[in-house]
Amino acid sequence: MPPRDLPRAARAIGEFLDAMGLSGDPAVIGTGARVAEAWDQDLLAGVDVDVARLLTDESVVTAKPGALVVLRDISIATMCPHHLLPALGDATVAYLPGRRIAGLGAIVAALHALSRRLTLQEELGQRMVDALHEHLHARGAACRLRLRHTCLAARGERERAIVETLATSGTLAPGEVDATLLSVALGA
Repeated sequence: MPPRDLPRAARAIGEFLDAMGLSGDPAVIGTGARVAEAWDQDLLAGVDVDVARLLTDESVVTAKPGALVVLRDISIATMCPHHLLPALGDATVAYLPGRRIAGLGAIVAALHALSRRLTLQEELGQRMVDALHEHLHARGAACRLRLRHTCLAARGERERAIVETLATSGTLAPGEVDATLLSVALGA
């Protein structure tokens, strides 16, 4: 990915505010620079993170297949690529270890890296499941996301609804595991 040009981004935000008739408002002085920094340091911070490295570093150990690992109530924020507005909520990640076990912090860091990008909710869950399979050789994986989309709440329908998605694979895929077990594991 080419390096980010923060001064150019700040100018573009200034131009946007000007085009919307807001450039004379004293409250927006410096907004371009603040927005550019927020996108660089927080909202797109995952773009530069190598998820494979997170799931294969020294916190990952070789082990015999083990019990189901479930991490619940992980706070996440992601940016919708359609309207450039955030979706906020929580995630549950579950996996059946295969040949490798990752530290719990590495799993959370991987999810945060994948969420701090322009991504659709449906793609985010599937990317997390795929990463657990590819890098940890998980026998099964699932990622449940419960997000409130600003684009749905602040425009159009003005709904505060939570959008819930569930990505699964391997032995945690529907038909491969008892639905009750999966429901209990994911807190559904």
